[in-house]
Amino acid sequence: MPYHTFKCSECIPERAMHAVIKGPGEDLTSCLPLGYLNTIPGTISERGCAFCGAKHVIGAPMKDVIHLCHGPVGCTYDTWHTKRYISDNNNFQLKYAWATDMKEKHVVFGAEKLLKQNIIDCFKAFPHIKRMSIYQTCTSALIGDDINAVAQKVMAEMPDVDIFVCNAPGFGGPSQSGGHHKINIAWVDQKVGTFEPEITSKYVINYVGDYNIQGDVEIMVDYFRRMGIQVLSTFTGNGSYDDLRGMHLAHLNVLECARSSEYICNELRKRYGIPRLDIDGFGFEPLSVSLMKVAMFFGLEKEAKVIIDEETARWKPELDWYAKRLKGKKVCLWPGGSKLWHWAHVIEEEMGVKVVSVYSKFGHQGDFEKGVARCSEGALAIDDPNELEGLEAMEMLKPDIILTGVRPGEVAKKARIPYLNIHAYHNGPYKGFEGWVRLARDLYNAIYSPIHQLSGVDISKDEIPTDTGFLTRRLISDMNISKDETTPSSERPYTGEYDIVSKLRGKTYQSSPIQLGSQQQLDGTV
Repeated sequence: MPYHTFKCSECIPERAMHAVIKGPGEDLTSCLPLGYLNTIPGTISERGCAFCGAKHVIGAPMKDVIHLCHGPVGCTYDTWHTKRYISDNNNFQLKYAWATDMKEKHVVFGAEKLLKQNIIDCFKAFPHIKRMSIYQTCTSALIGDDINAVAQKVMAEMPDVDIFVCNAPGFGGPSQSGGHHKINIAWVDQKVGTFEPEITSKYVINYVGDYNIQGDVEIMVDYFRRMGIQVLSTFTGNGSYDDLRGMHLAHLNVLECARSSEYICNELRKRYGIPRLDIDGFGFEPLSVSLMKVAMFFGLEKEAKVIIDEETARWKPELDWYAKRLKGKKVCLWPGGSKLWHWAHVIEEEMGVKVVSVYSKFGHQGDFEKGVARCSEGALAIDDPNELEGLEAMEMLKPDIILTGVRPGEVAKKARIPYLNIHAYHNGPYKGFEGWVRLARDLYNAIYSPIHQLSGVDISKDEIPTDTGFLTRRLISDMNISKDETTPSSERPYTGEYDIVSKLRGKTYQSSPIQLGSQQQLDGTV
């Protein structure tokens, strides 16, 4: 097996089986990292917890809902406000965060009374909102609060409200993916089949596994509607609570993110006989194939072809323009789950870049199977990397850009490597034909940004030292000199500032202009 051991992880031998380099002629029988296992102690993992996966990723994008976190206020930081899951109701759920704010006394004496009062207070504060989701945390789970019982009491007292309970504490799985599973099953168990939405078309689907990052859902729903298909519900981006209660009436579940939402599609198939069709909204060719697959299910091939031809004619020339300029640029594809394999091949084929590494913090074995199979030879695949491993990979691979989230992305910036936020997007949406061109544009802008390239200019050895204009450093050096006036200057330890400060003592300190670098340096960098 072509396992790769990072130098920073040599003291943790178990990590060796979580990274591989795909060599010539190797396939999944010999080149597959371990995935979705319990975090190895001491690795300083950056994974999210199951609570994060349930609330942050899947639950809270529902737009007309109060999303209440039953736990300490610190858990409420992990809301979906750090992502751009927008909605068409003036982004109600983006403007507020709700928490019961459990304290030590509640851990000792219980927090069910606190929870009930918080539920009532929330509905009073937002009288136009009649739906609520309550999310269990580690703290409320460990003390045994019966959230379901409290919710039932409130609904009995307030008949016009409806409450969903998600029992997915942080310890409920190896990573956030454990929370994905729990909320999928909980929604089917508690809410599906409890509401009858209006059916207005012969062709009805649930669009599942899209969270409307900067409007992704709106792009895809527009394609379906142009084909004559009714989108009964979207799970859960820009999704309505009551529409999602009526998922059982759809004719087909169209699944986008198989990592986060395949569970609910499988349950709907078992319980209601609704078939599942997996699609891909990223890239011209995968999207075209996906739209045609959905069309063939309903016999709407002509309608789909019109859309595909129109959109391709409009946007393909722009994509080709960027592809010529991105050809050969090295990319580390470090996403969450499904983008690992949704993007691994298509960005190479349609944008000309070279994927030199893929990783996932919570992807399952199946995600790595598909991702590694679609990668080129020489690609480094990593499961659950930490910051040090990420830095070491950057040094080894020397990519031109990283496609990842904010946390590893900001680390990449410190290493003077640009990144694109593909969790919340820089300038999305990225789905659809226009969205794919938008991603190519963001790649182009990031790689060729002259401002970012200036960060690589070394000005530490310029003719004029760059720190001579900073008052604080001068004052510190001045104080050091005054304490040691009797020592000849030739015998003092050199700090690089003594001579400058000596000349400036007794004068007014003024900032000096900062020299960015020689013209030769700039010409060689920009």
